[in-house]
Amino acid sequence: MAEQFNLTDEERELLPSDEDVAFYAAHGWYLTKKLFTDAEVDELVEASERFYAGERSRSLPLRPRRLAYWEPQHGDVQRHNDYVHYEHDGLAKLLRKPLIGAVAARLAQADEIRVFQSTLIFKPPRPEEPTNVVPWHFDRHYWASSTSERMLTAFIPFHDCGEEMGTITMVDGSHAWRETGNDDSTAKHFAERDKEDLEVLLARNAEFNGTTVTKVPMIIPKGHMSFHHCRTYHGSAGNRSDRPRRAISLHLQDGENQYRPYALSDGTVVGYNHDELVRRTPDGRPDYADPDYCPVLWTSAQH
Repeated sequence: MAEQFNLTDEERELLPSDEDVAFYAAHGWYLTKKLFTDAEVDELVEASERFYAGERSRSLPLRPRRLAYWEPQHGDVQRHNDYVHYEHDGLAKLLRKPLIGAVAARLAQADEIRVFQSTLIFKPPRPEEPTNVVPWHFDRHYWASSTSERMLTAFIPFHDCGEEMGTITMVDGSHAWRETGNDDSTAKHFAERDKEDLEVLLARNAEFNGTTVTKVPMIIPKGHMSFHHCRTYHGSAGNRSDRPRRAISLHLQDGENQYRPYALSDGTVVGYNHDELVRRTPDGRPDYADPDYCPVLWTSAQH
């Protein structure tokens, strides 16, 4: 077990410095050094193509109500496929690289990092395709059933990724904003909400915090990735290039995160897809430490 969470001397050089950790704390995002070799990134591409062709190591026992799951009959739209770390061992092998977890642990200042979700994304080179535009949102809204405020996401493109391809774009410092206009609708996924409403909400929150919206596109070289805090507003534009934008959003949780019931104003309890899949804790709650769906990616504990 101890070997699984060891880094080589070369990998330790790739960890965020104290200055990087302070930058993340101040800005809510961080661009890494080169964490994947070119060969590893090419392996991700090949594994994703096998996934799209139907290859599975195992399948979910059921499909939760809010599952994002592109299938060929959906056509040439932006593809989102959740739980690829569970369903495909070829993708999981690379996503579970301890170095990714160690970087996340430094940024989140956590002793343990577990996978929360992984979403395979394919943005076709169709600038007119409306699904390619991801409106402004932050992930914590969809994780209301989680107790942690330290959750974070690694955005992992499979190639050089810049503005032409519709790279992920952060709203600088927005993770530290106090929120206004939080109501039942914020728990809805951005795909269920009006893009213009979300743009207005972003501007309103900036004004409420006495600041302006500063958008920072992530220019990410192949093998590098970006991380963002669970309260950092982010989104992405269409793909104006001549090739697809391929990536994985790897959502991560610290070891202290657990399920909590979260009720809307009408008393409806909202949860997460895990709640229909994971094992139960002794007191009957969904277990967000279920190793099948939320495996440990990194721990600094001694074994």
